[in-house]
Amino acid sequence: MFLIPGSSSPDRLPRIQRALHVALRCALLACAVTGVASPALAQNARVGTWATAPQAVAQHPAAPSFNRAPAVGGRTVRQIVYPTLSGNEVRVRFSNAFGTQPLVIERASLAVSLRGAAVDAGSVRAMTFGAQPMARIAPGAWLDSDPLPFEVRAGTPLAVSLFTREARPPTTWHKIAQQTAYLSGAGDFVDAAQASAYPKRFTNTLWLAGLSVVPDAPAQAIVAIGDSITDGMRSTLNANRRWPDVLARRLARAGRGDVAVLNLGISGNRLLHDSACYGERLVARFRHDALAQPGVRTVVVQIGINDINFGYVPPHAGLDCDVPHVIVTAPEMIAGYQSLIAAARSRNVRILGTTIPPGRLPPEREAVREAVNQWVRTSGAFDGVIDFDAALRDPAQPTRLLPRLDSGDGTHPNDAGYAAMADAVPLPLLLGAAR
Repeated sequence: MFLIPGSSSPDRLPRIQRALHVALRCALLACAVTGVASPALAQNARVGTWATAPQAVAQHPAAPSFNRAPAVGGRTVRQIVYPTLSGNEVRVRFSNAFGTQPLVIERASLAVSLRGAAVDAGSVRAMTFGAQPMARIAPGAWLDSDPLPFEVRAGTPLAVSLFTREARPPTTWHKIAQQTAYLSGAGDFVDAAQASAYPKRFTNTLWLAGLSVVPDAPAQAIVAIGDSITDGMRSTLNANRRWPDVLARRLARAGRGDVAVLNLGISGNRLLHDSACYGERLVARFRHDALAQPGVRTVVVQIGINDINFGYVPPHAGLDCDVPHVIVTAPEMIAGYQSLIAAARSRNVRILGTTIPPGRLPPEREAVREAVNQWVRTSGAFDGVIDFDAALRDPAQPTRLLPRLDSGDGTHPNDAGYAAMADAVPLPLLLGAAR
């Protein structure tokens, strides 16, 4: 896993210079990664079929319960994933990206998921790591399982089960999974098929970062990366109604079973600033969360509303997830987008930009959103543009979401809104045709 190191020197620069410094540093570091992604679709090349973005669990004594990871030591965790690409050999990726000590997984398995925590008993397969059943993952690292013969079919859910004796609560998770996961009673229930072995539920993803397959035919992955609007906040739990989910089904209906859609959104994420609760800034996590995905050919970037808003949120005592409270300008955001574009092109990966949907912003913030959207639409900097603003706004009041597409908070779409976003993606553009 490649992490961009922090630097204190840019903090002393004026804001626009600081943003440009970040852009240049990210672009240069992207060039230093060994290997260059190729747009060619190679036979037997491994391709991601499902992924999520690891983030740190906020470490603060005043953190509320929803910002605390469940204690899982001495129990088995079972997590459900929906692959978007078929294949006959799978590797499962686990992440200890934000761990402070090694993570030891005693045993892990993969199975076809049935209802709830139940799995098909005949499908359970044990994972190995370097031919051993135990995995030891260093702090700040990730680890792939050994290749596992397994028939993966797009849309058929899989259950990843792991047993750990780790007594301390997890420090690496994906906070808002929009998918129920399950926790057993005390003991190793990795091979258990019955749901009754898993009496507790939670809605985070713990340590699990991705699955990749050797597809039946040459294939590619599309990465959707961004904030809560890509993460699917306020969509229906366990229903796969996020816009990347709907897009994956749209591709399948169009006969494009050779294309995976991977969701690397993080709720609350910002383009230019880290958060204790909402993950690394996108310019820092872009290479390892997007460009390092197996088989990635195109990245769709959806980010920006939190950069515009968080600087105006009043600081407060305890766990303040909106730190730093920095008011961001349109030129600073544009510099951030340009750093993503440079990083993608250094790896020969196409990058599509998206406009920022309306969020009932006050005039000074709305001016920033409109300036950024104007640049995204007209600059020609991206390899193409998807107009999520046009897909979601109310024609009668363009600074707000169309009411029938609004989840109720004025910022996040509902299921119908996420479907409208997926429908707004031009498939020829997504798949590499000319703009």
